[in-house]
Amino acid sequence: MASTKSRTELRQARHVRIRKSLSGTAERPRLAVYRSLKHISAQIIDDTTGRTLAAASSVEKDLSAKGNVEGAKQVGAKLAERAKEAGITTVVFDRGGFKFHGRVASLATAAREAGLEF
Repeated sequence: MASTKSRTELRQARHVRIRKSLSGTAERPRLAVYRSLKHISAQIIDDTTGRTLAAASSVEKDLSAKGNVEGAKQVGAKLAERAKEAGITTVVFDRGGFKFHGRVASLATAAREAGLEF
């Protein structure tokens, strides 16, 4: 019998494949995106030390955003603002195995418009 993999397992396999060649450093940390059914979140991570330098999520009360495209834009802008406060200007984008489409793309676009380079 052939076993089928779930969508989550396929996405996780894509993420592992992407992460083989993608790593964040102190000079250029990794912007990791996670998209759930209701929300979206993003973190800027220094993989050499394993520390999260900045983060934003649609769950936060001050954003008052849902996990839709408009909410993703707010999360991207807020993350870029927090990254600038932490002294981060350039990042490596990690889409987390998700398609660069819809909410993920709008988060990336908003982060770029707010001043992050990637």
